[in-house]
Amino acid sequence: MCGIFCLLSLSPSLFEWDKTVHEHLKRRGPNLSQDLTVRGACYQCLFSAHVLHMRGLLTSQPVQDSSGNVLEWNGEIFGGLPVMPEENDTAVLSQRLSSCNSPSEILSVLSTVQGPWGLVYYQKAGDYLWFGRDFFGRRSLLWKFDAEVNTLTLTSVAAHSSGPDQPSWQEVPAVGVYRIDLKAVSEAGSVMFEVYPWAHGGNDVSSCYETMLESVPGGCTAVMNQSGLVLASPVCPLNISIPKSLNEKEIHPNSQSCVKDLEQLLASKEKNDEVNHLISVLSEAVRRRVQSLPFRVQENSPPANNQASVAILFSGGIDSMILAAFADRHIPAHQPIDLLNVAFKQQEPKKQKESAKKPRKHKNKPTDPKTDGADSRTFSPFDVPDRITGRAGLKELQDLNPERRWNFVEINVTQEELQQMREERICHLVHPLDTVLDDSIGCAVWFAARGTGFITEDSDQRPFTSSAKVILTGIGADEQLAGYSRHRVRFKMSGHEGLIQELAMELGRISSRNLGRDDRVIGDHGKEARFPYLDEDVVSYLNSLPMWEKADLSLPRGVGEKLLLRLTAKQLGLGQSAVLPKRAMQFGSRIAKMEDKHEKASDKCTRLLTG
Repeated sequence: MCGIFCLLSLSPSLFEWDKTVHEHLKRRGPNLSQDLTVRGACYQCLFSAHVLHMRGLLTSQPVQDSSGNVLEWNGEIFGGLPVMPEENDTAVLSQRLSSCNSPSEILSVLSTVQGPWGLVYYQKAGDYLWFGRDFFGRRSLLWKFDAEVNTLTLTSVAAHSSGPDQPSWQEVPAVGVYRIDLKAVSEAGSVMFEVYPWAHGGNDVSSCYETMLESVPGGCTAVMNQSGLVLASPVCPLNISIPKSLNEKEIHPNSQSCVKDLEQLLASKEKNDEVNHLISVLSEAVRRRVQSLPFRVQENSPPANNQASVAILFSGGIDSMILAAFADRHIPAHQPIDLLNVAFKQQEPKKQKESAKKPRKHKNKPTDPKTDGADSRTFSPFDVPDRITGRAGLKELQDLNPERRWNFVEINVTQEELQQMREERICHLVHPLDTVLDDSIGCAVWFAARGTGFITEDSDQRPFTSSAKVILTGIGADEQLAGYSRHRVRFKMSGHEGLIQELAMELGRISSRNLGRDDRVIGDHGKEARFPYLDEDVVSYLNSLPMWEKADLSLPRGVGEKLLLRLTAKQLGLGQSAVLPKRAMQFGSRIAKMEDKHEKASDKCTRLLTG
């Protein structure tokens, strides 16, 4: 992974670094930093890259080849292009791009890559600047144009500024890749770029173009490329078939769900085949992400056995439990896996305050596994729902593999620390997103990814900070398998047709709603977010299935939504976690309880303006 930055200047004047942006970029890439300037007749480009060593041998960026081409690559190649364990994917991609002589050849190479990426590529022959994000937008890339000094800036992460006259940052829409003809820019004195869109199955290219136009920086213009070239979609189109009989099912949303419901459904051979296929593609997606790690030559000592290379954002819910179960398959048995569980401090109930003089157990003492964790001990202000289900999930994983060392990291956040770190760091990372929901999730993910908390061993608690550079997250499961409560609302109102439309929209907007923000927030710790549920093969398989095979919202909560994933969990040997209803991170971690109860998720968040 990398923090990448490119400043295109159309004037001869020297440009100054924004120190805050530079600091954010260095935290994303603490292993190597390097700057490179390319000058043309009437333009200059400053490239700055900050590398987090994740693949093969440590390779500095920006990479400049023998022809003068320059690549900044913030991505991972998990398939499509062959990358050997000792090879660095940045070097592999640079070599492939250097042999391209036309736009169609560059698009062909980028279309082949499976994995998350954001890139900036200077093509010396013809004076072109290419940039863009992968199909899902799993890596952040921001842009802004400053008309006063005639500069276009591209960067992985920016900084929040409160000045009214400051040009605003926006996320580069993940609708394709963009090309600037630097010769034409020099002559015109303004920035125009061509768009080469992703081919979204049956989606209308013009709708992608309209989405992109909404985010074009002021002072810039965009045109669809005249040759009609597109990037090949890495996933198959969404199955939109709707048998009439399914819309006539009676809905039972309030029935009690249990593991037996799933066992009965698993008895169906057809359903079993689908579960086994999902296990195959999802297991492989996790394997790619937990085994693509820095290459170590033999004379170097391996990492200490008590230090994990991989961590999971862990609530004990079905999404994170399945990731943990698959990670267990593919990570060597002697290496621990860190389970990062975040909780925000809650007020003590009044009835507990009355007996405050009585001796209290340590607030973070582990739960008796025979109970749910809340009734067996004195109140802890960090016993939020995700902490309780997290402990229960830990017990399931320990039963699944008692030989594995599972580091359940209890990350406890107070109001004071939340306010301090939001103002110092998080408000810049969430930017340019600005809603209450962005604040809640951005803060929760930032503290979780930092991995600083406590672990309990033999009833003794000690401070602990996760060493893992790779963090697996469960994002993408709800968007594809109807996991949110709003999906039930849509299904009740509009049946399967409405539900399919809702899910198509969910996956289409995931880059702008979630992924850029999460990449910036997690990357701030010099760690890399990896998204197995958004692996191209996983998405293609789920897209190929009719809706009723993935989710059956006529069944009760805890069974019907994400039905196929719940059946998968049962097949993997998981228990009660397979039927836990969806609980959003902001509610499960209780960060939402720390703030104004009258806020709506879509409201602009004034707390993010403190920076």
